[in-house]
Formats: sequence, C-alpha cells, structure tokens
Amino acid sequence: MPNIDSAIKRVRTSEKANLKNNAQKSAMRSAIKKFEAAVAEGAENSEELLKAAVKSIDSAASKNLIHQNKASRDISRLTKKLAK
Repeated sequence: MPNIDSAIKRVRTSEKANLKNNAQKSAMRSAIKKFEAAVAEGAENSEELLKAAVKSIDSAASKNLIHQNKASRDISRLTKKLAK
C-alpha cells in the first residue's frame, strides 16, 4: 500500500476506472453475443442488434478500451454475418 497521498489517491481512481472500463467491455461483449445469437436463430431484430453492437464497439474504441483496428475488424465481421 502506498504511503504518499497522491499515490493513495491514484490507487483509488485507478480502481474506479478499472471497474468502469470492465463494465463497458463486458457490455460490448454482451451486445456482440446477443447479435450473433440472433443471427444464428434468424431473428427479425438482427439489424437493431447489429446497430447496438456497432455502437458499443465504437464507444469502446473511442475510449481506448480496444484498439481502433480491432473495432473495425469486429464491425466488419459482424456486418458480414448479417449479410449472409
């Protein structure tokens, strides 16, 4: 445990950031899984779920939770799945 006040505060803030980042990454993965499940079933709301998944991926990329190239690659793959 750090002794310096600024280091103590940094530990607290980084814990908060980690919780927030993990929650957003988890939400992104959940949106992707919902879309993939809907495509596998042939559900009618696949386009809406794609929109939600793309939005969550873009949001994660803009906050540097994932790399922009990974975001583009994931979006491309999801769009291809819908086109099939």
